[in-house]
Amino acid sequence: MSIEMADQPIVKICGIKTSAILEATIAAGADMVGFVHFPRSPRHASIEDIANLISEARGRVQTVVLLVNPDNSTVAEIAALGPDWIQLHGPETPHRVEAIRAEAGVEIMKAVPIGSAEDVTHVASFLDVADRILVDAKPPKGADRPGGLGETFDWGLLKALDPSLPFMLSGGLTPDNVADAIRSVRPFGVDVSSGVESAPGVKDAGLIEAFIRNARAAL
Repeated sequence: MSIEMADQPIVKICGIKTSAILEATIAAGADMVGFVHFPRSPRHASIEDIANLISEARGRVQTVVLLVNPDNSTVAEIAALGPDWIQLHGPETPHRVEAIRAEAGVEIMKAVPIGSAEDVTHVASFLDVADRILVDAKPPKGADRPGGLGETFDWGLLKALDPSLPFMLSGGLTPDNVADAIRSVRPFGVDVSSGVESAPGVKDAGLIEAFIRNARAAL
């Protein structure tokens, strides 16, 4: 895993589906934009739409495609679009993450669900096979998808992490709590999806702008 630090947390806006919201997000100053390819998500975008959005964003902002336990053909199809990152947000094992990184030739962000101290210990197993770690709220039992549920978790659990580890924080972040999250956790970056929506899967440009503004002002 590459060690990198930033003067201020980088900001990722995930679940973008339209060109208009992509443009608003870039204009607001996001560092990364995420596109979800997972049919059960209200933020799901087709391969064709993601290809167009990546093309539009290329050279202007880093692009991330979120996949959940993808098979090899999906990994190859997404890698061929040329995103900067593939985010693995499912139950992928360290061995599988390592294999996907080797196959895709793209930097890999691995989401690790956190709900207990035991979950925090699982982060270490991904350090050598992923390029960046994202910690997210562990979904409740019976949830139909692994993220984008708008739930926070006990940020105090993260004190057990190696303080030199650069990680991104996700899970229930909003324009109202992102500054507190940054000051409390001191993450390398923050990631938001449902917290900047007016309805599930419907991004709000004003909320995106407010989230980025508040994140930048936190430190």
